[in-house]
Order: sequence, then C-alpha cells, then structure tokens
Amino acid sequence: MFEQILLAVMFALLLGGLVFTDWSPTRIFSSAMLACYLFGLVDTNELLEKAANPGVVTLLVLLLVSLGLEKLNWIKDLSGKLISKNYAASLLRLCGFTAIASAMINNTAVVATLSQTVRKNQHHPASKLLIPLSYAAILGGTTTLIGTSTNLIVSSFLEDATGTGLAFFDFFIVGASATLLGLIVMLISSRLLPVNVMDQLEVDQYLIEVEVRSRSPLVGKSVIDNKLRELKSLFLVEIVRDNHLISPVAPQEVIEAKDKLIFSGDITQLSELASFEGLSNFAVQEGLLKQNLTEVIVMPNATVVGKTIKDSGFRAMFDSAVVGVHRGGERLSGKLGDVTLRPGDKLMLATGPDFYTRKNLNKNFTVISDEVTARISPLENVLLSFSLLAVIALAALEIVPLFKGLIFVLAGVLFMGIVQGSELRRRFPFELILIVVSGLVFAQALTNTGLAQSIADIAYKYLSDFGPHIAIAGIFFLTLLMTEFMTNNAAAALSFPIAYGLSQSFGLNSMPFVMAVAYGASASFLTPYGYATNLIVQNLGGYKFADYLRAGLPVAIAYSACVIFLIPRVFTF
Repeated sequence: MFEQILLAVMFALLLGGLVFTDWSPTRIFSSAMLACYLFGLVDTNELLEKAANPGVVTLLVLLLVSLGLEKLNWIKDLSGKLISKNYAASLLRLCGFTAIASAMINNTAVVATLSQTVRKNQHHPASKLLIPLSYAAILGGTTTLIGTSTNLIVSSFLEDATGTGLAFFDFFIVGASATLLGLIVMLISSRLLPVNVMDQLEVDQYLIEVEVRSRSPLVGKSVIDNKLRELKSLFLVEIVRDNHLISPVAPQEVIEAKDKLIFSGDITQLSELASFEGLSNFAVQEGLLKQNLTEVIVMPNATVVGKTIKDSGFRAMFDSAVVGVHRGGERLSGKLGDVTLRPGDKLMLATGPDFYTRKNLNKNFTVISDEVTARISPLENVLLSFSLLAVIALAALEIVPLFKGLIFVLAGVLFMGIVQGSELRRRFPFELILIVVSGLVFAQALTNTGLAQSIADIAYKYLSDFGPHIAIAGIFFLTLLMTEFMTNNAAAALSFPIAYGLSQSFGLNSMPFVMAVAYGASASFLTPYGYATNLIVQNLGGYKFADYLRAGLPVAIAYSACVIFLIPRVFTF
C-alpha cells in the first residue's frame, strides 16, 4: 500500500511538472525513472530490459534513417507544382501531398521543407496555407507505424506488455479515414485563418542590432544628417544608450559613441549598413552575410528558452552569432543580447564552420534555411526511395522485420555518404529515447505496485455502466488533452498504462484502448505547443493562439468523431 501511495505522489509530480513547469520532459521523465529505481519499485533487470526494448531500438534506427530520407530531392522538386491560382485546389494538392509524404518520412522535415514553398508562393497569403500544412502532416502521420514517433512509442509499450507490437498498416484504415475527413474539413476551416496583407513584407522583419564605434564619423551628427532614415529595407526603431532606451527615434537625435542602433527590416539587406563607416556587426565584420546566414526556429524545451541571448553563451555553444530575432505578431524592443528567447522565435544566425557539427543543434532548433539540406545525386535519390519502399513492403507482408530492413537502409546511407557519421552523432535522438525508456520503466513500476490496475479499477467502476465505447472515448480525450498541454510523446507514455489496465478491467481485447492512446496523442490541432510542426508554422505565418483554435477546432471535432466511431469497428473487442 505504501508503494502505491509513493508512486501516486510521483505520478502527480510527474504530471504537474509536465503541465505547470518549464522543465524539459526529458528531465522530468528521467527523474521519475531514477526515483522508481531508487525506491526499489523496479529492479535492475527490468531497467535494462526497457532500455533494450525492441520497439525502442526500432524507433531509434528509424529516426536515424530519417536523416537520409530528409534529403530526398523529390519532395522539394514537386513542392513548386503544388500551389496555383485556385486556392481550394492548391490547398488540396499541398495538404494531400504533405499527408502522403508524412506517412513515410519524418513530418517535421516535410513541413520545414514545404513551408519554404508556401512562403515564396505568389498566389496566396502564406497565413492561409501554413496551419493546414501542419495539420496535414499530423493527419498523415497517423496512417502508418512510422508516420509519427508516437505510433512507434505506443507499439513499444504494447510489445513490452504483450510481447507483440503493432503491424505497419494497423493504423491505416482509421488514420486514412480521419485524414480524408480532416482534409475536407480544412477546406472550410482554413477560411477562418487570417489574411495578413503584409505577409510577404513582414515575414523577414527581424530585430537587428549594430554598435557605433568610438571613432565613427556618425558620432556627433543627427539621424537625419547621417541618412539613417533613407535605408530602403531597414528602419531605425530604437537607440540603446547607457542602458537607456530611446524610442521612438527623432530625426534630430544625435548619435553618440557606443550607441546600440536597433533596426527592424529585411535581414538579407543588412549589407546596406556596411556602407556606413564605424558601425560594428558580427556578420558584416566577418563577411558572413551571403552564404553563412542560417534561419532557425527555437524549439520547445530548448536549453536557451527563458534565457537572454547574452546569458545563454550563444556564440560558444553553437559557433554562431544571432544577427536578428523575429517573433510573429509581437514587436521586440531593446538590445538584441537582452532578448529573452521563447519557443517559436525565429533567429537569423551568422554561422561559423563548426555550426552544423554541434551535437546540441537539433535539440534546440529546427533549421529552416533553404540551404540546410544538401541535394543528393539522382542515383542516390532513386536507390534510397526504392530501398524505403522495399523495406515497407517487406515489413507489411511480414517477410522481413522492420528493424532488419531499416538496419540495412541505415548502413546503405552511411556507405553511400548520404549521411555522415558526424551527422548521426549530432542528430542522435537521445532525449526522445530517454523519455520512452523512462516511460516504460514508470509503466513497469505502475504494474509492479498494482497502482495502474487500481486506477483502472476505479475508472471501470464509474464507466462500466456506460460500456467500453465510452471508456475508449474517455481514454482518447484524456490523451488528447494531455497532448495539448505537454507533448504528444509524453502524453502517450502517461496514458498507455491506464488504457491497458482499463482494458484488463473490462476483460476485453486491449487493441481498441491502445489505439485510442495512439490517435489521441496525435490530435494536436488546438494549440501551437503540442506538436513540433505547429510550432514551426506559428512564426512563419505570424499566427496567434486564437488562430489555431479557430482553424483547428473543426478539424479536431471531425478527427475525434471519426476516430472514436471507427476504433471499435476496426479493432474489435
């Protein structure tokens, strides 16, 4: 009894930490795992078994293989043909293609690639297409085992509990139906998205900072005399002088030595400032403006979130300097180094030679610059594409296990040089794997102490009179709610033990309950924070929280109704 009370307190702390603190899920889950081990709720053998779980290892190999799949040229080559003058046709082509691609390839990479096409299109405002792009990637990911990491995580938990995981196309009937319905609903809900008439002008409006040197000829002259008001693409919005902010800046304001001049505008035109003698800027000084500017988006739980650029030690950590900061829908103020970074902030970095070799890069940012993904040769493109299709076909027909096929694909991309060993080390998904393993350990503790079954029995007491269909709906909406407030992977890890225990209490097949967790964990349509693709498009489209709610609520309702209706019919009790 004491162990159950202890674990219940730990469960409450785990849930509270995920919802109410800014601690990373990795830290919270790993702390829970260590606590379970420390108090003897799991033993050493159980801990090691979870780390070697076949589903976890398969997930790891798939994520490493996806580094090569991200470089397939056909995604970028076809993307330019998706958008035309007809909005409805463009939306269907873009979202249909995204859903299909996301069923086979990491959907974050798909959205990062296609978002560039959306931003540059000449027919429709980007804000009318970017949220649908993200939703389509989420929907497409629900159709296959490898479409989203969440599906593989749920499969890992099921394999740990029963000895058998999920098959490749177990998700397809329900997922494809929900995807088709979701795309139809998006044709209507997308009309609720804002039409930002300044989309094409504001997308590159960064906060930019330069310093006036002591011997600059600008010193002692006014802003208007120095012609700082005559720049075509940059606008002087503020001056920081001795920790004092001057805003707005009057044309007659006299420039002093050591002034920090804060501009807003198109960062690609920063070279305009190079014509002014005595202005200091890292990118201008180092000549990095043309080839080494890299655009990134700050991800949730990044180590730099909540810190100022100066305090984070940005230059040493990433071998890059922040040239500009853009935050959609909000005007930034003050010195660049004093900007406190938030999830979704878009940064323009002047990068050094070691930038792409830093191991912590992928843990902090999604890189969205066009130059990020190197193109591979036509032969490599064909070989990699057919290798992936062969692995999927053999796994679906149960001829070759998915893990074995992926191992050979990974060896192939390394042998052909499509992916370098240094890239695998840098992009190694340590944090995600740690969350999954910690979740498995915590689930084992819930089983060992009997707490999972006790929770399930209590739920059964109140739900038994309504039947298993209501119980499945309850599991689905519980997981959906947690996904919106934490992350999809964390929600799946917490919901699975309860769902599996509830199926045992009903004495029914566990598959409908397990699939309710999988589909619920992918149902992130109401906030920008539950899914990485939503966060990527938030800043690019200048969206506010309410935009997700308006456009996402109809999709969430249609998706939920479809899933709850089909699960008991496809996965019988």
